[in-house]
Amino acid sequence: QVQLVESGGGLVQAGGSLRLSCAASGRTFSTYAMGWFRQTPGKEREFVAHINWSAGTTYYADSVKGRFTISRDNARRTVYLQMNSLKPEDTAIYYCAVKGLSGNYYDTRIYRYWGPGTQVTVSS
Repeated sequence: QVQLVESGGGLVQAGGSLRLSCAASGRTFSTYAMGWFRQTPGKEREFVAHINWSAGTTYYADSVKGRFTISRDNARRTVYLQMNSLKPEDTAIYYCAVKGLSGNYYDTRIYRYWGPGTQVTVSS
């Protein structure tokens, strides 16, 4: 069993930055690939970024590439999402998740554990 808790969300002006954190419980955290997703009302949860267990491989959605950076600190059992040059369209609830199945990294169905989410609001 893995429990996840996101933090770092808030209200920021367009062009600003936020860093989200996802703290995980569980002794095997360092073996998990992790992902960040986001969701707005009435829309499906969408992929944002993915990082493998060693942080050697990362993937990003085209909409955030060059602006967001995913990283992890296995000693702290924490995954981060540095978000720069934020836009109003980045406004959403952001979720971190633990990959549990084989499959495409952008597919929500392969992620086994999810945090409750943290709200990010970008004002224009």
